[in-house]
Amino acid sequence: MTLTATTPVQVPSGPPHARLGNREWLLDCHCAGPVVDLLQDQGWDVISDPYANVHCTSPDQRVYVGFLPETEEAARGDLWHIQVRAADGEVAWSQTFGSTVPAQTVAGFLAALIAFPNRCCACV
Repeated sequence: MTLTATTPVQVPSGPPHARLGNREWLLDCHCAGPVVDLLQDQGWDVISDPYANVHCTSPDQRVYVGFLPETEEAARGDLWHIQVRAADGEVAWSQTFGSTVPAQTVAGFLAALIAFPNRCCACV
């Protein structure tokens, strides 16, 4: 998987409630913008189809992120689709996020994956 870290991860040093403040912005954005911006900055291919769906693929073609508002899955609540493939091309794991999940949350999830491009767990 080709993922490149852009900023180091900061671990909170105290209770989060003291620093969070007003986070109404976490309830606002349900477009693809924050995710597309993040992935384009990482060199991912981004394609929009005629139906307003957005398809993003990592440079090594092993990670797919789809913003799929015009699909049957979205009608059932699954707006975001993330799929990671093993070296043999088989799907290793996938994750979906619903239409009520802000795009910044999906971008944060992907940024966390990008921040750790190598194995860092001794159990694997």
